[in-house]
Amino acid sequence: MLIRINSEKPQSESIEQVAECLRRGCIVIYPTDTVYGMGCDITQPKALERLCRLKGIKPEQANFSIICHDLSHLADFTRPLDNHVFRVLKKALPGPYTFILEANAKVPKIFQGKKKTVGIRIPDNNICRAIVKALGNPIASTSVHDDDDLMEYYSDPEMIEAKYGDKVELVVNGGFGNLQPSTVIDCTGGEFTVIREGMGEVSAIL
Repeated sequence: MLIRINSEKPQSESIEQVAECLRRGCIVIYPTDTVYGMGCDITQPKALERLCRLKGIKPEQANFSIICHDLSHLADFTRPLDNHVFRVLKKALPGPYTFILEANAKVPKIFQGKKKTVGIRIPDNNICRAIVKALGNPIASTSVHDDDDLMEYYSDPEMIEAKYGDKVELVVNGGFGNLQPSTVIDCTGGEFTVIREGMGEVSAIL
């Protein structure tokens, strides 16, 4: 099912429809400030397992990130941050960055892997953040695309629906997305390490 939502002023009724779908354990595709994302409610274990199957990976291989509405969610899923790291996150977010942080015990094990870390995203996208706020929980998220397979249909919501409509319950049409993924920065080693350069300019925040 394809649902259109205004990217500038998301309609509250439509946002609640998406949030309710997530509460029921559904998988939803939605816009971010980079490529379109595919995700589920972080508190739904069966949905997380299904998300892994859709990506064709084993749960222990999952490299999902957590989509938050704002920085207030961080304490729920990460260990305490030092002031320098927090200042960088506050400067960069919302924005096209994924920050790798040390996970706390509340993070589902599917996110942590052996390193006990978690990727945090706060996209600069009104629709995405409105969905998370309405849901009341972060979204477990993965990019619709594969990093080595960037195709035009990953930015066109109607083409995304044609490809994935029989695999997910809902595709949100929030306009054309971007083809570049987020910039990934690891903050766990006492310094900032750029894992992947994407849309977010590193020089603008570090």
